[in-house]
Amino acid sequence: MRIHSLRITAFGPFGGVQEVDFDTLSAAGLFLLHGPTGAGKTSVLDAVCFALYGSVPGARETRGLTLRSDHADPGVRTEVVLDLTVGGRRLEITRQPAQQRPKKRGDGFTTEKAQSWLREYHVQGGQWRALSRSHQEIGEEIGQLVGMSREQFCQVVLLPQGEFARFLRADAEARGKLLGKLFDTRRFAAVEDRLTALRRAAEQQVKAGDDKLLSLAERMAQAGGAAAADWPAPDQKPGDPGLAESVLGWAAVARSGARERRDIASAAALATESRRAAARRALEETRELARLQARFAETERRAEVLEEHHEEFDGLCRRQDLARAAERVAPALGLRNAAEQEHRDAHRAHEAARAKLPPHLVEAGAEQLAEQERGIRQELGGLDSARRAEQRSALVRAERTDLDRQARADDDLLQEAAEWLADWDTVRRRHQERIEAAQEAATRAGHLESQLEPARARLEAARRRDELEQRVAVGEDRLRAARDTAADARQRWHDLRERRLSGIAAELADGLRDGEACKVCGATAHPAPARAGAGHVDRDAEQRAESAYVRADEERSRTETALSRLRESHAAAGAAASDATVTELAALAGELRGEHAEAHQRASDMHAARETLDRAEREHGRRVDTQQQAERRSAARVSRREAMDGELAVLDEELQRVRGDAGSVAEQAGRLERRVSILAEAAEAVREYERTATQLKAADDRLADAAFKAGFTTPEEAASALLDDVRQRELQRRIDGWQAERAAVAERLRETDAAEAADRPAADLDGALAGVTAADRQQRDAASAYDAAQERCAALARLSGQAEEETRRLGPLREEYDRVARLAGLTAGTSHDNERKMRLESYVLAARLEQVAAAATARLHRMSQGRYTLVHSDARTGGRRAGLGLHVVDAWTGRERDTATLSGGETFFASLALALGLADVVTEEAGGVRLDTLFIDEGFGSLDEATLDEVIDVLDSLRERDRSVGIVSHVVDLRQRIGTRLEVVKGRDGSAVRHHL
Repeated sequence: MRIHSLRITAFGPFGGVQEVDFDTLSAAGLFLLHGPTGAGKTSVLDAVCFALYGSVPGARETRGLTLRSDHADPGVRTEVVLDLTVGGRRLEITRQPAQQRPKKRGDGFTTEKAQSWLREYHVQGGQWRALSRSHQEIGEEIGQLVGMSREQFCQVVLLPQGEFARFLRADAEARGKLLGKLFDTRRFAAVEDRLTALRRAAEQQVKAGDDKLLSLAERMAQAGGAAAADWPAPDQKPGDPGLAESVLGWAAVARSGARERRDIASAAALATESRRAAARRALEETRELARLQARFAETERRAEVLEEHHEEFDGLCRRQDLARAAERVAPALGLRNAAEQEHRDAHRAHEAARAKLPPHLVEAGAEQLAEQERGIRQELGGLDSARRAEQRSALVRAERTDLDRQARADDDLLQEAAEWLADWDTVRRRHQERIEAAQEAATRAGHLESQLEPARARLEAARRRDELEQRVAVGEDRLRAARDTAADARQRWHDLRERRLSGIAAELADGLRDGEACKVCGATAHPAPARAGAGHVDRDAEQRAESAYVRADEERSRTETALSRLRESHAAAGAAASDATVTELAALAGELRGEHAEAHQRASDMHAARETLDRAEREHGRRVDTQQQAERRSAARVSRREAMDGELAVLDEELQRVRGDAGSVAEQAGRLERRVSILAEAAEAVREYERTATQLKAADDRLADAAFKAGFTTPEEAASALLDDVRQRELQRRIDGWQAERAAVAERLRETDAAEAADRPAADLDGALAGVTAADRQQRDAASAYDAAQERCAALARLSGQAEEETRRLGPLREEYDRVARLAGLTAGTSHDNERKMRLESYVLAARLEQVAAAATARLHRMSQGRYTLVHSDARTGGRRAGLGLHVVDAWTGRERDTATLSGGETFFASLALALGLADVVTEEAGGVRLDTLFIDEGFGSLDEATLDEVIDVLDSLRERDRSVGIVSHVVDLRQRIGTRLEVVKGRDGSAVRHHL
């Protein structure tokens, strides 16, 4: 990687634009970067780092806004442009941090986002081509090409000597942190963490399995019950070796003991079962004896009860005989009761009918009442003609009322038509005037419309004229600015061309080679070639200035063309609008629009006015016709009304004669129908009363004859002996029950087993029950004990199977855990196999440190005139882990000692050698990217003159590999030893850089 140039704008202490030509500085191989404290020497290196990575080194890293110079003008943007070659590609990186700028409108500031540009120079085309403007893409591209992170770049290219001096004196842990950042050993630390995580995960699985085994052992102990106290459980903890074997052995002992106790419980259960069967047989025999004794006692008691109620049974039999004799009288008795009830009903109906009759007919017989009924029916037949007359009278009256209603309606129509027709001439004249006004408005609207369109065109032209006038003013300002820019660019191009011509000798001398002829004088020897002075302008700078002038002149030409078009458009708009203002033309157009809208509004009423006139004429014809028809109907109604009045007089006279004092013929007919109904009902009641009286006397005679034949003295005696079906069935049930009980008692008295049981002692049922209860309890206890023993055996067998399955499952997990634990302990440095107790990351860093020490020794040996050699030590000190020790071997004493014992000057050149060696190793680690530019910061003031010469010689030797080294220092003596210098000068308006070649 070679840095060609750096341009800094408003960055850090630099208020303006500062350019650093690293190609010129690197030509000498060794150059000095110096200046007073606070001038900005380190800021130059910060700018290089910012251009590459978008941030500044380490402790100086901060937010992008603080990178802006306080000396810069508010309108100047902070910017860093770095030109470099890396990976065989010429690149230009431009970065602008996030910063504040004045608002374009109004007061105050606004924050602009950070921006980045990446361009590549193509030799064939001779021009720069843009690659990307994305922060992420540019960062990835630069990271891949450089092959180093920002931390590695700051340690390898920007060598901070103070940090390497601390590195020499630091302990192993501090060295490990720095080396880990430089060589990126995070993948090895990740391996350690991964193995530790795997070990913990495997350990958790093994412990979880052991916990499950111990849990199964506890469950087996619980399943074993009180007998488990004879089998001591395993006392190992989860993770202890041999835990699984102990649990399985203990489970085998527990199963054997459980089976033995189960066999004992089985024998006990069989014995209690035999005793319970014997007790149950004894209980059955006792129950049978008690039953027979109770049966015999009950039979004797029932025989005594039968004897005590013998007379009651005889009375029931006699009552049944009387009831059977009374059943022969029952038909005659039923007929007599029915006749008596029918006669009572007929008597009540006869009395009710007599109450409705007039007084002179109360005692009349059935024939007299029938004669009266026939006379009234004849009178009803004569009312039919009266009903027809009454209906005709109602119809005629309804027609007479309708005629009156029609007459009133026609009178209203005639009056309304007369009133409407009286105003017809005035209404017709008003409608015609409305049509004429609409026709006049339509003519005026057409005239106004022809004036309105030109007025609108003039108004639009005036508005465009005013707008173009403003745009012409802006275009004139732009043209003046473009002309000034083109003039400035032309002047700068001419100035740079003059300066280039003034220093053309140095440009020509740059192409001179020993032994080759000069293109100017032809000489092959070049004893004193011209050198480019400060501010030398090369051909590229002149061409860039010329291109800038051409672009500015093209912009000026485009601006003039655009302004010319605007002026032509402005003149055309002014001619169309004349001299009137926009306000005047807008007022004129508005007035015309108002008059046109009013005229159009009136003209739109023409169609409605014509339709209104048509409707009025049709209404006039309809009302005249209605008036004539109403007059004709009135004349016809007069003769019709007279005929109806004559017919009503005849009908009223006839109806008055027939109705009498009744309101209508229907009311008179209703009165006669009610009288006919009363007479018919009374005649029927008299006939029914006489018939039922005759029927009742015959029934009494038949009842007396039937009672005498059945053996009863009177009919009343037969009636009292008669029983209904319910009482007769109840009497028969009691007799049948008595006879059945007497037969059953006789049968049971003949039983011999009950009699024999009665002669034996009373049965002891309670004692037999107690014996069975005791036997049942003993049998349940024995069965429960056997079931519990059986369950313990089954539970122990099941849990033992689970323990064996878990042991088989844990086998591979234990093997995996042992393997991972050995690897984790080995990489973590805690294993006995790791003699030096070195972690994997420390082991890798120790190998890198050996490479660094070897590379540093090559330069330290020369700086110390062959006295010192750096060696890596992996010895353990103070009980700490080994791996990152660094010692120095003193050739004068032949002893190896710690680097912390070196003096100040020795520490400096040792740290410088270490930094250079580290740069070589890191470069190789990063993929072999060549570093052609290095910077060394401070530390030279601690060296004596001889040692300083040796150090300078070592740094100067780097040119042999086409490297350039920049030294950042305050030491005045270095200015005399190093001729090529970059001086940073600070001032009130900000710092500036000066090249001394």
